Amino acid sequence: MKKLFALLLALAVSPVSVALADAPAASQELLWASDGEANVPYVFHDPAHESRMTGFEYELVNEIAARMHRKAQFIQNDWDGLIPGLSRGLYGMVLDGIEMTPEHKAAVLFSRPYYVTSERIIVRHDQTGLDTMEALKGHTVGTIKDTTAERMLRRQGGSNVRSYEEETNAFSDLRNGRLDAILLDAPIALYYGSISPDMKLVGEPIGSMEYGIAFSPENRVLRDQVDAALGEIIKDGTLHRILARWNLWTPLMANYTGDNSQPDIAPTEWDHYRQAMANTTGSGWHVLVRRYVSFLPLIGQAALMTLAVSALAMVLAVALGLLLALARHYGSAPLRFVAGVYVEVVRGTPLLIQVLFIFYGLPAFGIRLSPFMAGVLSLGLNYAAYEAENYRAGLLSVPRGQMEAAIALNMTHWQALRLVIVPQAFRTVVPVMTNDFISLLKDSSLVSVITLTELSQTYVRLSSTYYDYFGTGIMVGLAYLLLGLPFVRLARMAERRLGRGFSGAGHH
Repeated sequence: MKKLFALLLALAVSPVSVALADAPAASQELLWASDGEANVPYVFHDPAHESRMTGFEYELVNEIAARMHRKAQFIQNDWDGLIPGLSRGLYGMVLDGIEMTPEHKAAVLFSRPYYVTSERIIVRHDQTGLDTMEALKGHTVGTIKDTTAERMLRRQGGSNVRSYEEETNAFSDLRNGRLDAILLDAPIALYYGSISPDMKLVGEPIGSMEYGIAFSPENRVLRDQVDAALGEIIKDGTLHRILARWNLWTPLMANYTGDNSQPDIAPTEWDHYRQAMANTTGSGWHVLVRRYVSFLPLIGQAALMTLAVSALAMVLAVALGLLLALARHYGSAPLRFVAGVYVEVVRGTPLLIQVLFIFYGLPAFGIRLSPFMAGVLSLGLNYAAYEAENYRAGLLSVPRGQMEAAIALNMTHWQALRLVIVPQAFRTVVPVMTNDFISLLKDSSLVSVITLTELSQTYVRLSSTYYDYFGTGIMVGLAYLLLGLPFVRLARMAERRLGRGFSGAGHH
């Protein structure tokens, strides 16, 4: 799994963490998070029913919540935002195959291990001889960044190591011949590698690692409650039964738990997943049609979210941009300075950083926004800087005589701006403003990092589930195109109908 704990080190000591310490005990819901977009078999969308969440970690949390007499509430978040969201107080705990390494233990509070596993090697079906770590030397090997597998490969040396954010990308490169082998956690290797006819698992399990449930360092009360429930689940064999249904019970787990029983438990979830993948990844046009039709509701919902965020952000950008332009053009010296600094800082820093700062950084100052509001605010504030420059150019394009004529008609300076200057400037920048909205529509994909499921997030989820980046990409691309086409037409109409007939120049 993808590991980005650097941001955690800056945010883990946020005052929000302290506020969270006693919050879960008072709540009837057990809020937990994972990245369920491309996360088989941990937490993922059932390929047979895309709206249904499943996975062995998903089942485990539901069982833990039941033992605590609470209801588990799942919250989707990208991997990069899971731990920052924990310190921000969005949820009480995180499960996502997080390895209990010394570095991770220094950053977060862990439960007792709930799963012990190893690394496995995956190769193409026609390959031989790459079944040990030593044999991987001299070959191109893929893995997930910041994992035990990556550290093992780099420590050994001799291999060309390629690290990935998503395991599905590594498997795609192996299938396409860009990699010679993959080294990954055994559950991922089993569910991605062994069900594909063109891949196979080779060699013996390598090493061992433990997965733990992550908590905010100040949230020991919840950690202890979950630990107690987890202990019961291990002791009475419930964990054994869950893992057996997912075909994930191993000798390592037997040694860890001391449970050497061999109950007759069919791997029902494992069989269900294999059958679902066989039904959705078969050949033939009818299979593709059925799959793509099933995508339509999900893409439609994501398109509505994308449009809502973009439209509200553009309203904010237009209003604030106009105020900034007026401040820079007509304001006092301090006001001009502040507006100028805002425009330059916002335009000079990446939008992604601004999104993360507003969502994860502002809670340190007591400002906590919902993901939707944070997305709207970050996009609106960013585009306001660009709109301000557009409007300032529009104001400069209005002839000086317009202001003089308005004053001569006994208008105040404010009335002249509101009734004469601004309307003319606005007509000038409408085409540009419409084009900016189309750009904002596409840039809204960045809000996926703060738990909003919009079009780009939906594309990642669907394409990684079915290894179908082409057809799914066309569908999502068409959705963006259909959202933007009306505004493209509007821009063209504005360019034709709104003339730039106010000739002349000069500062009014």
